[in-house]
Amino acid sequence: MKSSMTKELYQNILIRDARFHVTKKINYKHMKNIMILFLGLFLASSVSALAQSETISPARKQAIDSLALEKVKDLSKYISIIGSKETQFSEANRVMDRAEELFSPGAEMGVSSINTSEIAYYKVRRYFERLMALNYDRVNITWYDIQYISDLERQPDGRYVGVVTVFQRFEGTSIETGMNYKDTTKKDITIYVEKKQTQIAGRTIEFWDVMLGDVRVTETSA
Repeated sequence: MKSSMTKELYQNILIRDARFHVTKKINYKHMKNIMILFLGLFLASSVSALAQSETISPARKQAIDSLALEKVKDLSKYISIIGSKETQFSEANRVMDRAEELFSPGAEMGVSSINTSEIAYYKVRRYFERLMALNYDRVNITWYDIQYISDLERQPDGRYVGVVTVFQRFEGTSIETGMNYKDTTKKDITIYVEKKQTQIAGRTIEFWDVMLGDVRVTETSA
């Protein structure tokens, strides 16, 4: 009888101990799931907060728009100087360096003519070199109606992209042959806006920078 009671008591202890371990395992698994859930929520909120911090405010956007248009106007002046036959070679090269700094790496510029439907694209530096070497005695290039046609939109990589359109009036005259070529070209210029960092007095300062991208020819007329 005593042996039977001892055996039953021992079995009850084993069962209770097993229940304890099962309950402990379940509670541990439950706590682990809760921790994963909270971690996921924390990361999501962090990403959301980061995305909000990278958003351009209306006031900042207006300033960026103005800077982008100013850079396009600067490009217009540089192209006019580079193309002019009155510009000295050394000065033209200096202006080419300045103009090239306006662009993002790898940007291309389009060249068209009323004599053909083909549009050729060249890297920025090569475009400037060809412009300087045009076989005319007089070259006059004017840009006008510079304006945004596509508002800045945020891209997956964090940059903002927009499009500025311009009209270019080109006139080249050859005195010897009497040839006078004129055309008007509509061009779309891609605008890139991205956050960069610089060091000032040992401090890291973040700022939004504007770079010009490809210059695409969309229309050409006499």
